[in-house]
Amino acid sequence: MAAAAALEAAAPTGALWGLVQDFVMGQQEGPADQVAADVKSGSYTVLQVVEALGSSLESSEPRTRARGIQLLSQVLLQCYSLLLEKEVVHLILFYENRLKDHHLVIPSVLQGLRALSLCVALPPGLAVSVLKAIFQEVHVQSLLQVDRHTVYSIIINFMRTREEELKGLGADFTFGFIQVMDGEKDPRNLLVAFRIVHDLISRDYSLGPFVEELFEVTSCYFPIDFTPPPNDPHGIQREDLILSLRAVLASTPRFAEFLLPLLIEKVDSEILSAKLDSLQTLNACCAVYGQKELKDFLPSLWASIRREVFQTASERVETEGLAALLSLTTCLSCSVLRADAEDLLDSFLSNILQDCRHHLCEPDMKLVWPSAKLLQAAAGASARACDHITSSVLPLLLDQFHKHSQSNQRRTILEMILGFLKLQQKWSYEDKDERPLSGFKDQLCSLVFMALTDPSIQLQLVGIRTLTVLGAQPGLLSSGDLELVVGHLYRLSFLEEDSQSWLAALEASGALAALYPVAFSSHLIPKLAEELHRGESDLARGDEPTKCSQHLRCLQALSAVSTHPSIVKETLPLLLQHLWQVNKGNVVAGSTEVIAICQSLQQMAEKCQQDPESCWYFHETAVPCLLALTVQASMPEKEPSVLRKVLLEEEVLAAMVSVIGTATTHLSPELAAQSVTRIVPLFLDGNTSFLPENSFPSRFQPFQDGSSGQRRLIALLMAFVCSLPRNVEIPQLNQLMRELLELSCCHGCPFSSTAAAKCFAGLLNKHPAGQQLDEFLQLAVDTVENGLGSKPSRSQAFTLLLWVTKALVLRYHPLSSCLTARLMGLLSDPELGPAAADGFSLLMSDCTDVLTRAGHADVRIMFRQRFFTDNVPALVQGFHAAPQDVKPNYLKGLSHVLNRLPKPVLLPELPTLLSLLLEALSCPDSVVQLSTLSCLQPLLLEAPQVMSLHVETLVTKFLNLSSSPSMAVRIAALQCMHALTHLPTPVLLPYKPQVIRALAKPLDDKKRLVRKEAVSARGEWFLLGSPGS
Repeated sequence: MAAAAALEAAAPTGALWGLVQDFVMGQQEGPADQVAADVKSGSYTVLQVVEALGSSLESSEPRTRARGIQLLSQVLLQCYSLLLEKEVVHLILFYENRLKDHHLVIPSVLQGLRALSLCVALPPGLAVSVLKAIFQEVHVQSLLQVDRHTVYSIIINFMRTREEELKGLGADFTFGFIQVMDGEKDPRNLLVAFRIVHDLISRDYSLGPFVEELFEVTSCYFPIDFTPPPNDPHGIQREDLILSLRAVLASTPRFAEFLLPLLIEKVDSEILSAKLDSLQTLNACCAVYGQKELKDFLPSLWASIRREVFQTASERVETEGLAALLSLTTCLSCSVLRADAEDLLDSFLSNILQDCRHHLCEPDMKLVWPSAKLLQAAAGASARACDHITSSVLPLLLDQFHKHSQSNQRRTILEMILGFLKLQQKWSYEDKDERPLSGFKDQLCSLVFMALTDPSIQLQLVGIRTLTVLGAQPGLLSSGDLELVVGHLYRLSFLEEDSQSWLAALEASGALAALYPVAFSSHLIPKLAEELHRGESDLARGDEPTKCSQHLRCLQALSAVSTHPSIVKETLPLLLQHLWQVNKGNVVAGSTEVIAICQSLQQMAEKCQQDPESCWYFHETAVPCLLALTVQASMPEKEPSVLRKVLLEEEVLAAMVSVIGTATTHLSPELAAQSVTRIVPLFLDGNTSFLPENSFPSRFQPFQDGSSGQRRLIALLMAFVCSLPRNVEIPQLNQLMRELLELSCCHGCPFSSTAAAKCFAGLLNKHPAGQQLDEFLQLAVDTVENGLGSKPSRSQAFTLLLWVTKALVLRYHPLSSCLTARLMGLLSDPELGPAAADGFSLLMSDCTDVLTRAGHADVRIMFRQRFFTDNVPALVQGFHAAPQDVKPNYLKGLSHVLNRLPKPVLLPELPTLLSLLLEALSCPDSVVQLSTLSCLQPLLLEAPQVMSLHVETLVTKFLNLSSSPSMAVRIAALQCMHALTHLPTPVLLPYKPQVIRALAKPLDDKKRLVRKEAVSARGEWFLLGSPGS
């Protein structure tokens, strides 16, 4: 029995011995993982592994010892968490002793120490012992890259878990690491080494007398000059090394005396990358340094930065130089001064002024702008710096403006003044008398008003921008100044013919009206009201277009200044009153006038969205008014009125849809719920009690035997209910949905039926999942199928199918796949096939009136990608199976889907789909051609290798389409010919003569835009293959 037990115990040991022999003597790698797995499962202990390795570890042959220790180290790397403290102590002593062994053994020893450095059971003091042994016994830089990386990993592990022990070493630890890192060249190891240095400094390890040595061992890599090899599997970029080294160099002020001379030397060098890196590093250092560190180097730093900004040919160097100057000045501004200390900020700014100020007197010379930029960079650092520079520069610039009479010189000077005024906005001054601009206010206003009356448009534009910035200075402008400001803006808005000036004046009016509502209410709104009444008179008389354009400007001005709640309460009634005048026939107006009013209302609604009070005021004032006007216009009349018909035109109703939608989207749920209880009953029950002037001659019943005019107003209902927040409950929803469904299939008025279908779809999209949604969907499917089977209403039923499908596709509803399949089935329909193909464009594109994210629709991210994945294979399969006369419909649908798909999604599928896209170019339908060309153009730029395989077909088809009857297709084809030049040159050169000859024809095209594209494309083909192209 005892012999049997002994045999059982020996069996595992024998198996272990066999694995060890296979690894050590048989040079097999697999047994190491097997042994580690057995140790983790408890089959063997680490002690048994060491015993099995006994002869290998004691062998006189270095390679055998190395293999034995390698096996043990690999096991430890997988099982270090199982080790007991006693085992760790013995293993550490063993490995430390082996560091004195043959150089072939060292890599495996280091791997074992790395495993032990991860042990939680490591007793105190052993971390220090290991590192001392490595520092004394191992010449790290003679090792291979992977072994050096192991040493860095051991150090990082101990710094993370044994920080206090390592700090007990004092500066010896820092010196030891300096010896380890000195001479490192591999970028993989440098990233780790830089991290260790940064931790040494940031965690307050003792640097002792080795500050300079630590700086030297890291700064020798500055500036980083590293180009990663092609297809580098490690993915280390030059920028990674730059940022890592910069974090080290800028981590402590103790490096300043060594680093700043180095930075100055590199900034003064001729190497662009060195200049940029040095300036960016200086910028980073200023966040850590104080006056003490910078004091001795300020003159040299200023000289280097000034030279780079004055003389550089690189915009990037100039930008970094200005950023460095800003950081330097900020550092000097923030440093705490002793009472007896020198104010370095004051002397530094005086030097800058001395070197730059005189250049501002030469607005035609090349150094004027570099000087202004330097002064503005320094002034942007702090309120003190801004005051110092502004008080010196502003009087000079004001004087120079009056000394120079040419508009271009004055514009340059005013632009410089504008730059300094913008800087003043960064700083707040509690005491009004402290504000540096207070003393220059009158001169600045006078100068700006001179600019606004100058004949030069460019000077006027700078004057308007300066006026806006001046107005933004709190408490600077008096009431008299504001009256003059309003007068100038009014003049520029109406008397200047140049569109740039009056558009800029409108923008400035909006910005200043938000700050000074009383001044604009008192001085501008009455003038605009007068201008509006004058415009009404001009329209009534049918005056010339000039006066009508003034009237349109007035409408735009009213919306532009509506940036404050108190102003909205004045401008909105003016616009709505004007609309009532049109409706009553007091003004002879066409649809253009009404649309212009609606556009102004819509812009006003957008401005009101930022303020809940204004938003609700606009909604409860404008929406009932628009509904009242259109309801009045839809009523039957004894004598038909042209004016009333204008309000029911599709373009006018579309403009009103935008107004109502914009006025509704930002309502709070509580206010939206209040509004919905009035507007839905208006359409379902004819309840007009909340409308202004609601004495209508007959009932408003758009759903019950309503006239065509009344039914058209469903578009306004759509705009409202489809813009409501999702959590707003809609009254009588079941009745509303059934009425919309019934109206959507009426064939008397396509506009009304489409509006009803869109409204139904918008409500479906937001409806929460559940039984009621399923009932609505079943009703919709039944209505669609019945309508498609009935010839009079097939078109309306198809429209309903399209919009319901879109509503469900956007929210990932399971039924969307069935409806999309039904839509694909209609591609083969002789009557509806072309429309079904165009329907795929609607499914993939964004709408403006319904099913929008702004209108709170349920739009899932990446719905296009999902639609592509689910449906394109079926489209391709259907294309191959379809008869020849139906194939164009499939191509058109596919082209619409691909054209609106994000290109990164399309690129992987390109090889399989490209043949179909090329076939689509031969389709006679210009819509298909244009959509396919729009899809192919970016692919020529982003997938040149795939596209170059079909270059012959592409050249032929693009050239054929460059003479298409459609101008849009000709332009797109020529743009694709241009994009072709991005393919590899050797592939294109055989076609160069043919293309240049063929592109001579569109040079004589009757359309200028076509000729422009032809010139551009032909020029690129001419240059193909030439040196430097």
